[in-house]
Amino acid sequence: MSIFKRKQAIQPGSNGSAMSELALNSINDGVVIVDRAGKVCFINPAAKRMVEYNTMLDPIGADYKDVIRLESKEGRELSEEENPLIRAVMNNEVLDSFRGSLIMGVTGKRIPIAISVIDVRDSAGNKIITFRNIAKELEEEGAQTEFISTASHEMRTPVASIEGYLSLALNPQTATIDERAHGYLEAAHAASKHLGKLFQDLLDVTKTDDGKIMPKFEPAEMITLIHQMSDNYCMQFNKDNKINYTFGSSDGRLTASDLRIAQVVYASIDVSFMQEIMDNLLENALKYTPKGGSVWVNVRGDGDRVLINVTDTGIGISSEDIQHIFQKFYRADNSDTREIGGTGLGLYLTKQRVEAMGGKIWVESGFGEGSTFFVSLPRISSEEYEKRMIVKKNQEQFAAMQKAMQPQAAPAPAPAAQPAPVVQSQSAPQVVPVQPQIVPAQPVPAQPQPTQPQPPIQPVQANQPINNGGQI
Repeated sequence: MSIFKRKQAIQPGSNGSAMSELALNSINDGVVIVDRAGKVCFINPAAKRMVEYNTMLDPIGADYKDVIRLESKEGRELSEEENPLIRAVMNNEVLDSFRGSLIMGVTGKRIPIAISVIDVRDSAGNKIITFRNIAKELEEEGAQTEFISTASHEMRTPVASIEGYLSLALNPQTATIDERAHGYLEAAHAASKHLGKLFQDLLDVTKTDDGKIMPKFEPAEMITLIHQMSDNYCMQFNKDNKINYTFGSSDGRLTASDLRIAQVVYASIDVSFMQEIMDNLLENALKYTPKGGSVWVNVRGDGDRVLINVTDTGIGISSEDIQHIFQKFYRADNSDTREIGGTGLGLYLTKQRVEAMGGKIWVESGFGEGSTFFVSLPRISSEEYEKRMIVKKNQEQFAAMQKAMQPQAAPAPAPAAQPAPVVQSQSAPQVVPVQPQIVPAQPVPAQPQPTQPQPPIQPVQANQPINNGGQI
């Protein structure tokens, strides 16, 4: 009987269900439950107020895409491939506090929200969507960001001066110091460079959080691009760190029969963002991989996505740290990482750059087992790539033509030519002097003049060329 009563306690319409519904209806966060078909089967009052769904229609039974309409936090329209809400619902994925803008149905206003999706994994295939208004949070973060930005900008200048003077002191052509002092100055120089990197990262974070750094998309062939970026970066470290670097479809541990056929993969990305992403991931891989280890980079097409991995044989990341690794200022704290420098902002910036391009980043690792960072970006077809390349070339040609048509700065005027002196014989009468602004057409040759007095030299007409000794 007790089991029967316990079952009854969770039946719909029972006291427990009523209490749960009362709690959902009283909170300020929006809660929407959708079924396997993507139809809304529950929506609480807070969600109704925020989405402003058509007041003449009941949202129950409506498609969740029509009820919850999202834009990126920068105000960019999200396609279905880029929309994290749609991807999470369709692929039964977990979405954790994605920040975007909710388009309100009636007024069309935009409100900033943080939205999450949880897969209930029940027989009905229900997903719980929660979202909250974060306007007040953003306002507080804005004030904090403004302070960090101002402080970082002001402190970066004296740090740059310190670094410059230390460089001069370490230069044997500008200073002479003993070996012990040289060691001290090298340590100070390294510390000043680290401090300068911290301030630069802080500035980049504040600009990213404020939406001041926006991606500039352009088509790219990803395998060639990532190969070039990785090679240029890793060449700087392999000599000193003795780390084996490999690029391609094999990590060096597979046999020849396991190698995949080389692909050609296209995407629309911000190249500078992609460079920052690869720099940060490769720097971490090389920083946390001991000498004699290896780093493997690969790019491949995975359906409608481009999948990039950076794999290392380093110290790895514990399960407790993995869930925080992309947070701002977070650094794993253990005996193996304390001696390794870092700002705790690199992976946070990497995540922001990836998500700004409609992508996703995650890590698979275990402590002492190495790490693999994955970056997934929207993929475009070869036809779409060709179309976008044509648009890009046309834009470049138009920009070059506009630059060429811009009026050039007028050259400095040439100094006014002095009129040549007129040489006359002693018997010739005095010639009427020429005014300074009048230039003679031809200089008078030095030869005796006729006894007849010459008429005054006529000024050159405006439409006649002026011979002033080769000057224009």
